Amino acid sequence: MSPLETRLKALSPALLADLRRGIEKESLRVRPDGALAMTPHPGALGSALTHPYITTDFCEAQLELITGVHPSAGSCLEELTRIHQVVYRNIDEEMLWCASMPCGLPSDEAIPVGRYGSSNIGRAKTVYRIGLGHRYGRRMQTISGIHYNFSVPGETWPALGYRSPNEGYFALLRNFRRNGWLLFYLFGASPAVCPSFVEGRDHRLQQLKPGTLYLPHATSLRMGRLGYQSDAQASIAASFNSLETYGAALEEAMLKPYPPYERIGIRDERGEYRQLATSLLQIENEFYGKIRPKRRIHSGERPLHALRERGVEYVEVRLMDLDPFAPAGISAPTMHLLDVFLLHCVLSDSPPDSAPERGEIARNQECVATRGREPGLRLMKGSQRPLLAEWGRQLLEECAPIAAALDAAARTGEHAKALATSIEALRAPESAPSAQVLAAMAANYGNSYTGFVLAQSRTHRAALLSAALPDDVAGRFSAMARESIEKQHATESSDTLPFEAWRQRYLSAQMLRA
Repeated sequence: MSPLETRLKALSPALLADLRRGIEKESLRVRPDGALAMTPHPGALGSALTHPYITTDFCEAQLELITGVHPSAGSCLEELTRIHQVVYRNIDEEMLWCASMPCGLPSDEAIPVGRYGSSNIGRAKTVYRIGLGHRYGRRMQTISGIHYNFSVPGETWPALGYRSPNEGYFALLRNFRRNGWLLFYLFGASPAVCPSFVEGRDHRLQQLKPGTLYLPHATSLRMGRLGYQSDAQASIAASFNSLETYGAALEEAMLKPYPPYERIGIRDERGEYRQLATSLLQIENEFYGKIRPKRRIHSGERPLHALRERGVEYVEVRLMDLDPFAPAGISAPTMHLLDVFLLHCVLSDSPPDSAPERGEIARNQECVATRGREPGLRLMKGSQRPLLAEWGRQLLEECAPIAAALDAAARTGEHAKALATSIEALRAPESAPSAQVLAAMAANYGNSYTGFVLAQSRTHRAALLSAALPDDVAGRFSAMARESIEKQHATESSDTLPFEAWRQRYLSAQMLRA
């Protein structure tokens, strides 16, 4: 019996059945012709500042839909679908762009950043986004994806010999970073893009046809160098060996001035804010990790302070592309495989990471994002150069007893089925989602990226609008929309501190430390 299987036997069916997951899903609102919607966040959806399930991410048109915490993939997907139905009943003729790489975009400065009202926290959210635009460009921020939140019951950690949840979760984080490239291959669905996204930027994309750029073997342009990458952030030595080392790296990045951002300045000549801070990171959320340790925070609390004070509560997987073939952007089989993979990260040996290994991980991720389906592709694994297909198959075969145990605990066969589909994708690259996207573009849309995504978005819109929405669900979301607006107004009325004083206090070192 392998060490992984020995640890798996230490977990009871009750513990395996008590895994929890939730989803945060981003989507751009677009006009019927597929262009970015320039309208404000719809008032019928409530306040983007205070609504618990429907908010915005970077720009006014980028919706973020948030589920609660769920005991099963099925219940989580059902809630996410209901939220989509509510949204579609309140955005008139607009649609949700169903792919990660954006639609046709206007000029960078014309993309409206998210607005959250006149309260200090609302102004800070907007200024933070303005800062992102100055640092990375607004177009880059319109990329959308799925964030998959995952937690295990607290009793799991002592059963596996960990002294604390922090120690166990950071072991998970290290293994996820080592092997997360496999998820790029299995679920990456962004091999092509509209040229407006890279207008004025250096890139190595090829023209598939006028109006469509791509890389022939790419899996996820979203996660490659043209997507959520930052050369500046590459200097952040964020080790996952402990909460202490991780927290120290982030704290330094948020407190130490960074000369290129000092040149941007805090305010312009008219006194308008250009960013929250001149440090390498304005706030914690600016760090572009593929996975993050997370903790629910109190009102006004800094996320790093919450982690240090009360420990890791769950992990947030951030590398998942939107699935353009799924109405809600993700499918139940994908969620089942994620649960299996994340549990594999928990149960496998997890030696400390190092700077050379972190460099190797970054190279593997970039390689799979841009060339993942290339025949004979080899990755880096210390002194070895394994074939992607062989290393991936080895990892998935190690997952087989985990899938069987989860199926036994849930009295289903869905985890093993999802695992079998993933193994087949390694054997037959044409079945990977990125290959399916290119095949659909070629077969039905003349190799047009925007033509394919627009057609898929229209299909999803029709399906979600035609499906019945229970009256109690519709009524509950209407009430939440009204309540969220009232809560925003109350927040604005209760502010007494001038924004500049609030900004300096929020960004101070003592707000980061327990």
